[in-house]
Amino acid sequence: MQPRTSEGTPRDRRQGLSKLSRKQRRWTRLLGLGVSLAVVAGISGVAGGLLAVSLSTAPLQQQLSADEAEVFSHETPMLSSGSLRLPRLTRPVNILVLGIKVLTSDVREVPPELKGLGYHALVDSFEGRSDSMLLLRFNPQTEQLVVLSLPRDTRTYVRGSLTKLNEANIYGGPALAAESVSDMLGGVAIDRYVRINVQGVEKLIDALGGVTVNVPQDMRYQDDSQHLYINLKAGEQVLDGNKALQFLRFRYDAHGDIGRVQRQQTFMRAFTEQTLNPATIARLPKILSVIQSNVDTNLTVEELLALVGYGAQINRSNVKMLMLPGTFSNPRDFSLSYWLPNHSEIDGLVDQYFGYGTQRVATRSPSRVRIAIQDSTGDPVAVETLTQALRDHGYADLRIDRPLNQPLPMSRVVAQRGDGATAELVHRLLGIGEVRVESTGVLNSDITIQLGEDWVQGLGESL
Repeated sequence: MQPRTSEGTPRDRRQGLSKLSRKQRRWTRLLGLGVSLAVVAGISGVAGGLLAVSLSTAPLQQQLSADEAEVFSHETPMLSSGSLRLPRLTRPVNILVLGIKVLTSDVREVPPELKGLGYHALVDSFEGRSDSMLLLRFNPQTEQLVVLSLPRDTRTYVRGSLTKLNEANIYGGPALAAESVSDMLGGVAIDRYVRINVQGVEKLIDALGGVTVNVPQDMRYQDDSQHLYINLKAGEQVLDGNKALQFLRFRYDAHGDIGRVQRQQTFMRAFTEQTLNPATIARLPKILSVIQSNVDTNLTVEELLALVGYGAQINRSNVKMLMLPGTFSNPRDFSLSYWLPNHSEIDGLVDQYFGYGTQRVATRSPSRVRIAIQDSTGDPVAVETLTQALRDHGYADLRIDRPLNQPLPMSRVVAQRGDGATAELVHRLLGIGEVRVESTGVLNSDITIQLGEDWVQGLGESL
């Protein structure tokens, strides 16, 4: 595979001028086609606009070698379509998403505009370490979207050597990254990949007009060697591209990269809930420009179309956000910091969310369920009442964690380790709030209850 830069492969650059006008005409034609198909299908204006963007991304496809292309699943067709119907998914599809960060110190040839800056600047490239890694499963059979966060420091085999998972993209691009992830998960097939440069994330957030996020704590960090300056105050606020990148890159607390994974999940949920709205249409030209310059994928136009259509219709409660089960390494055992995978837990999680659900999930006794409580009400009586109710029903392994910095109108029962069934039992017991399968609670808990105002308002009195 030829080295790729912000301008494409060497061959791309030689042919770029002669093909420019033809590509511009093609993009215009495909945008019009996307709008027309949206009208024919009778879907929403937002989905139509996003589909038009998807249709325009064909020139982004990376040219993989035959061996690299074989890494990605070709078991059965993933789409069905008719003459007047938009492409639709016919089976579960797994997409590996890589967020890439490259510094001038990582490349041999520094772009002219970045030379002589005196610090390690970000480079618009796809050839670096994967700073963030996600495996997405679009499953039309269960009507779910599963997001599995893969910590960058995960210790696993990459091309036969034990190292950090984020090294795979450097050694062998998206094909080796997909191969390494598949092996670690016991053979889960990876259908396609998407790589986005970290600079593209910043530009995309700006193109969308920012995202409203609750920053859970003050975040401050300074690294003059990278010109990385993080300075965010706690509280709910609209993050523009620069501040969003600060939020997503911050990992300088007790939980390191794992805390960052949790914040990324918080950001992803806010991002998806806020961007699928009519205001997105007016921003399509900027969004399209960002996608063209900062995304690399082997998805076809039709596949992108089907994925966007599926994502636009998914119910929020069917979005499951998981984190690879594991533990922090002991500094006495390793010279580097690792996330050590728990393979027995991985097998159960993969079977439940990426397989056929054939592995029987044992029902745990309430006494064996670790519950953490995060209060947002500021009412000690509410917390005491909650803990007593849980103890009365056999939940003895309880801990009060630090309170949330923002009041919640509705309580959340968070399945921290993906055990949605146990979370549902606790939810039915309490009779309040909502269940969230995501890893944004207390790390060493099975269930985290984030207590909201609905409990204070008397919904727990019937217990």
